[in-house]
Amino acid sequence: MTTTAPPRSDTAAPNPPTSGSRSRLAALLGRQPVGILFAAPYAMFLAAIFAYPLGLAVWISFHDYFFAAPGAQVDRPFVGFENYRTVLEDPDVRRSFLNVAEFLVINVPLTVLLSLLLATALNKAIRGRTFLRVAYYVPYVTASVALVSVWLFLFSQNGMVNQVLGDLAPDPSWLVNETLAMPVIAIFVTWKQMGFFVLLYLAALQNVPKELYESSQVDGAGRFASFRNVTIPGVRPATTLVVILATITGANLFTEPYLLTSGGGPNGASASPVLVMYQRGIEQGNPDVAAAIGVLLVIGVLLISLVNRRLLERD
Repeated sequence: MTTTAPPRSDTAAPNPPTSGSRSRLAALLGRQPVGILFAAPYAMFLAAIFAYPLGLAVWISFHDYFFAAPGAQVDRPFVGFENYRTVLEDPDVRRSFLNVAEFLVINVPLTVLLSLLLATALNKAIRGRTFLRVAYYVPYVTASVALVSVWLFLFSQNGMVNQVLGDLAPDPSWLVNETLAMPVIAIFVTWKQMGFFVLLYLAALQNVPKELYESSQVDGAGRFASFRNVTIPGVRPATTLVVILATITGANLFTEPYLLTSGGGPNGASASPVLVMYQRGIEQGNPDVAAAIGVLLVIGVLLISLVNRRLLERD
């Protein structure tokens, strides 16, 4: 008895995916692939709001770019690093970067120190703790224009601060003094934004084990020793976040010098790079130069943030 072999198909069956390709796909999608669907809208938002404008700014900075009527076909030739050369040779731009460096040297340490101290105090069972938490957060959510008017009232030539100081008041006054204008702005921004950073530290303090404080008390450590050896190491990730956020916020300083010192005065002593970008790009019609300033500012902020992260997160 003979058996007939089944007919062979000329079409080969597709090869199943190999384990290597499956593992690469799983690594790409993650343990929960559905999370990509939830993150996609925000990723698109970041691409539209941040990535595309940044890429366009880089492109503008390498071209002779100028504003034109909508739909007009104009030639914008490639000029290489000419705009960057113009920026680096501009004394006002160089001074603005020095101004914002002075601002960061004052603002960032003050923000970290005061926010951590206040958060540590507000984390204890004290009377009126909820009210104090809200009180420190109110300036952060209040419009800058309203707060600036209060500080103008306090630090003007005939303001309350000078009336209290009397003969000790500086001459010229605070906001028209080339030496004091930027420190006053740094203190103002520190006070305004402190409530947000206090909340960050309060959240971080909830994750510090209470057993560590009890162990330090058993070992005879006082409040300062517990703060130095338990609290500060316990909130190190939050400190890294606070430093980076404060640096980014300070580098984007615009509203405060624009309103407090009437556009970066006196004599450019409080002008920030973003303010100079506005002046060059909008008021003077040189968006290519303004874009070059912005690209240099982004690079500087990235480098400072990376250095801060390495210094704060090392063991």
